[in-house]
Amino acid sequence: MATATALPASREHGHHDRPSMVSVGTIVWLSSELMFFAALFAAYFTIRSVTTAAAAPGVDTLWEQSTAMLNIPFSTINTLILVASSFTCQFGVFAAEDGRVARTSSLLNVRRWGMREWFALTYLMGAVFIAGQVTEYAELIHEGLTIASSAYGSVFYLTTGFHGLHVTGGLIAFLFVLARTYLARKFTHEQAVSAIVVSYYWHFVDVVWIALFATIYLLK
Repeated sequence: MATATALPASREHGHHDRPSMVSVGTIVWLSSELMFFAALFAAYFTIRSVTTAAAAPGVDTLWEQSTAMLNIPFSTINTLILVASSFTCQFGVFAAEDGRVARTSSLLNVRRWGMREWFALTYLMGAVFIAGQVTEYAELIHEGLTIASSAYGSVFYLTTGFHGLHVTGGLIAFLFVLARTYLARKFTHEQAVSAIVVSYYWHFVDVVWIALFATIYLLK
């Protein structure tokens, strides 16, 4: 006689047969966030083109003077940390889909990690990114680049600052998901969906930062 196999938490009660309304709502909301960042990109390029056109021939433009202050190697390392956190976040999602909320072996055995361990690592990497951004801000302010010092300073702090706020929001979401796993007696489908939705958001802020990094730090 065949024995029934237990379904992962993410597939209990037939929920996998239709899209989650929470997931759909999150995707729609992220679409509106994409428009917000698109407006910031448009403002960045518009102000850059205006200030560059107004510069005297043979004189470094405001953008050339300001971008020379940026610490490209430091920002590159900070970017790689954030990009790597997308992979750890996704590993946490895979664990959640399989119903593995916590590790089933030694902490050193990464292959047996559960959602908690992967999300905790993702949280740590995101926090390191924010700390790196604050460090960069402190250095730039010390060099005289502030939000009120120039048009470049305004768009630089607005674009990177709003992104930093979104990363901070993602860190709070990770804490919320992790806390639910400790408060609930059983890992449920709803908790798995929450983990998946948070991953959508985290991947979104990662992709936005890659575009910001390429625009602000690499495009001279």
